[in-house]
Amino acid sequence: MSDKEKVEELKNQGNVALQSGKGQEAIDLYTEALKLDPENHVLYSNRSAAYTKQNMYAEAYDDACKTIDAKPDWAKGYSRKGASLAFMNRYEEAKACYEEGLKYDANNKQLLNGVADCKKHLTGPAGSQPIGNPFTGPGVMDRLSKDPRTKTWLENDPSYRTLIQELQTDPSKLATSLQDERVLTTLGVLMGIDLNVQMANGDPSSTQNSKVPSSNNPPTPKQNGAAGSQHDSHKKAKTESKAEPDVNLTEAVKLKEEGNAAYKKKDFETAIDCYTKAFELDSTNISFLTNRAAAYYEKGDQESCRKDCQKAVDVGREIRVDFKLVAKAFARMGTSYAKDADYKQAIYYFDKSLTEQRTPETLKKRQAAEKAQKEQERLAYIDPDKAQEEKSSGNECFKTGDFPSAIKHYTEAIKRNPDDAKIYSNRAACYTKLAELALGLKDCDKCIELDPTFIKGYLRRGTILKGMKKYTEAMTAFEKAHELDENNSEAKEGVTSCMMAQRMNRSDPEEVKRQAMANPEIQQIMQDPAMRMILEQMQENPGALQEHLRNPEIASKIQKLLKVGLISIR
Repeated sequence: MSDKEKVEELKNQGNVALQSGKGQEAIDLYTEALKLDPENHVLYSNRSAAYTKQNMYAEAYDDACKTIDAKPDWAKGYSRKGASLAFMNRYEEAKACYEEGLKYDANNKQLLNGVADCKKHLTGPAGSQPIGNPFTGPGVMDRLSKDPRTKTWLENDPSYRTLIQELQTDPSKLATSLQDERVLTTLGVLMGIDLNVQMANGDPSSTQNSKVPSSNNPPTPKQNGAAGSQHDSHKKAKTESKAEPDVNLTEAVKLKEEGNAAYKKKDFETAIDCYTKAFELDSTNISFLTNRAAAYYEKGDQESCRKDCQKAVDVGREIRVDFKLVAKAFARMGTSYAKDADYKQAIYYFDKSLTEQRTPETLKKRQAAEKAQKEQERLAYIDPDKAQEEKSSGNECFKTGDFPSAIKHYTEAIKRNPDDAKIYSNRAACYTKLAELALGLKDCDKCIELDPTFIKGYLRRGTILKGMKKYTEAMTAFEKAHELDENNSEAKEGVTSCMMAQRMNRSDPEEVKRQAMANPEIQQIMQDPAMRMILEQMQENPGALQEHLRNPEIASKIQKLLKVGLISIR
């Protein structure tokens, strides 16, 4: 069975498994088929569907992207990618993907339905995807307790904690609470921006006239003194918290620049110190962490590098940073694992990065890691002793005429010791017995490449070429064997039989020409303008032959043309 037929069979089996609800089995079958045909866009598309069935949406997305890379004008690839994005609640990206697919198939129902479905979820301003409640989620109170803008309120103002709890349980109160500067500042902390400054730039009165309630009910006259004191304290805290972030942020950026300068000078210890101080001042800027991770990487401390990258991802997820920054952190983790030759983990994190943002640079790194992993596995599998055992088993099968089993053992022996020329020669003999001449010829070529002095490689090559009726090439192989051993009878007989076959074939000039032009070396000679001119001169003036034969290079080419029967001298 050819590779193409095997791929088709595996694909059909995968389709049956998928339709039967056996998603993992389908994935395994499609994966086996892709090993034989790694550029098959249909297989990537089908495996993407299987991953989706298994709720493995990141993997489904990756295969959908590979489908589009392999065949950019195939609408189904965009349907697969859009579906995986929608399952990950990335509706804006999904809608854009469906619309991109409609450029290639404007009436595709799956794409049209996908766009319609995404629009149902895009209910935010201007058809955007609405965000969830920013006051809920893991780590909210932790971030508020660490940021200097909100830390004082949490510690000294019970009404602030009550306000946050109310907004967590009832987000509809946010609209009526925006007049409170503390709410704007809190949103800024959670979203990584300073909303107070932005609103002040747009409407100076928005901060000057805002009222900050200290509790749900106004204080009674008896409470005025305490309330006034608390209000003054609160006002002072607000003033400090508004001034402090600006100073901290400015200083953090300055430290980052100093760290960058030290990094360029390869002073990684100083760079790490600067990035550490910068993050202490602004714990919402994950670029400080990824930069520090880069310094650790260059320093050779891969464990610290990966810890910083993971922390950058965790912080980034909490405060909803740009997905490109998260992708960068994942990619750096992959690079770190690749540095330690842990290619399995490297590929895992490169895939995560590509899920966030598909960039050519990360894709190239992933491909390099995959290639290195295969080579690593190949080298780890080498074992000359086991290769010898498999070779002996193959020899036994060959003697009994069980050539398929012999091929199986020789193939395993080659994997265990890929530099043993004799195993390729043995497998070539099996392929010859099964009339798989092209595969046998390939093994002979590899055998000769590994050991140019191994006579049996040339003899088997000559026999295979003779069976393919390529008598000129076969004769060359037998002549090479004769050069290595002048007393080898098989080599002598091979040369003689090829010469006789050539003479018999020369009765049919068209067959002679066809066979000769199948030889790449002869094709090159005949396409050489200088040789064509020489052959024309020889035809018009036979005496010119003697002059041209004085040039060794031209003489060699003429001899080859004579040997294959394309020209003759009378």
